[in-house]
Amino acid sequence: MRAILCGYYGKGNGGDEALLASLLQMLPDNIQPYVLSGNPSETKQRYQVEAGDRLNTFTILQTMRHSDIFIWGGGSLIQDATSIASPFYYAALMGIAQKMGLKTIAWAQGIGPLNHPTTQFLAKECLKGCNIISVRDAGSAKIVAKWNIPLTLAPDPVWALETSPVPGLWNLPAPRIAVSLRPHPQLTPLRLATLTRALISLQKATQAFILLLPFQPMKDLKIAEFIHQKLPDDSKILTVEDPRVLKGIFRGVEMVIGMRFHSLVMGSAEKCRCFAISYDPKVSQLMTDLEIPGWELSELPEQANLISKTWIDNYANGEALLSDRIDFFRERSLIHQEVLHSVLFNS
Repeated sequence: MRAILCGYYGKGNGGDEALLASLLQMLPDNIQPYVLSGNPSETKQRYQVEAGDRLNTFTILQTMRHSDIFIWGGGSLIQDATSIASPFYYAALMGIAQKMGLKTIAWAQGIGPLNHPTTQFLAKECLKGCNIISVRDAGSAKIVAKWNIPLTLAPDPVWALETSPVPGLWNLPAPRIAVSLRPHPQLTPLRLATLTRALISLQKATQAFILLLPFQPMKDLKIAEFIHQKLPDDSKILTVEDPRVLKGIFRGVEMVIGMRFHSLVMGSAEKCRCFAISYDPKVSQLMTDLEIPGWELSELPEQANLISKTWIDNYANGEALLSDRIDFFRERSLIHQEVLHSVLFNS
C-alpha cells in the first residue's frame, strides 16, 4: 500500500525533519511512503524513500491516483500565525485526497493558532473528513473537541525518535549547554544582546561549553553566529541535517536553553535540564506539561544579570525529567503509532 506523507519536509527545519523521521519509524512495514518535500533528492537520500516536489500539482495529483492513504504528518501545519497561506496549502491537499477516496489521517498535529474564520472553517471541514486524528497537545485537543470531532491525544512523536551518534561530539569540552534560538519579531536586537550577555555570564560561572544549535539554519544561523562571535573560544555552532543525529546531541548536554519546540522535547527526552523562552502557545503548553521553567519572550527580563542568575540556578539546582517520566512520555507517544496501525491495517 502507498501512503503520501505531507508536512513541512525538505525545508531545512530540524523539528519537522524529526517528525518525518518519527513517522517513517512508526509506519507499518507494508506501507510504501511517498514524501512531499521541498528538496526531494535530499529526502530520498537521507531516508531511502520515494519523494516528490511538494509544489508540483501535476505530480501530486498523479501520485494520489496511485495511492491509498494521505497523511498530514505532524507539527503545526494548520495554523495561520506564521503564514495565512500555509493552512490553505495543507487543506487543499487534504480536501483533494478525501474527494479522490484516499483514507486520510491527521497525525500528531498541533492545531492553531487559527485567528481567521476562513482558516477555522477549512481546518474543521478537513478534520471532519479524516478517518482518524491524533494531536500532540492539550490545546490542540481542545480546539478539535470543540468541533465535536473525535481525536486521540498523545505526546509529540519525537519523544520516541531513535538517536544516532554525533561525530566529534565527545571531543568537545564538557560540560555542555545547548542553546537553540530562532528569529521572532519580539526577539529584538536589544533582547538578543541582553540574552548574549547573560550567556557570557552563564559560561563564565559554569565553565560550560556552549553548543549553538540552529534548528533551521536558513533562519537561525545569523543568531547563532552573533552569539558565537561574543564567545569565540567557548562555543561552537553545530548545524546537523539528520534529525536522529540532532537528537543524539542532547545525550552529551547538561542543560538546554530553547525557543525551538523540539529542542525542548529532545532535551527533555535525553535527560537534560531545560529552560524555555516561549514565542508560541505550543512552547508554553510544553512548559506546562513538563514543568519546564522559563519566560514568555514578551516578558523576558531586561537585566542580563537577572537572566544569567536564573540560568545559573537552573544549571546548579534544576532537575531533568526522571527516567520513569521520560519512559511514560516515550511510551505514550507511541499511541501515534497505534493510530497509524488502526487505520492502515484495516485498509
